Amino acid sequence: MTRTTITLTPEADSLVRRVMRERGLSFKDAVNAAIVDGLAPRERRVRFETPTFDLGEALLPLDHALALAGELEDEALLSKRDIGK
Repeated sequence: MTRTTITLTPEADSLVRRVMRERGLSFKDAVNAAIVDGLAPRERRVRFETPTFDLGEALLPLDHALALAGELEDEALLSKRDIGK
């Protein structure tokens, strides 16, 4: 075990003291935990996968779906403009 003197910034001191209160740790233990938590190699996280489902064939041709959506949005905006919204 090495004994070292460090100077903490006010922000770092505040964070260490918060951890001391939350976890019931001594100053030394809180600083050591912060160093280990910040510098130790992180565990590999489990990859999250979004479930997918086969919805079958499209009922409408989707080749120009974005263009159609844009046209519908334009129509809606013009309609709102015309009625004064």
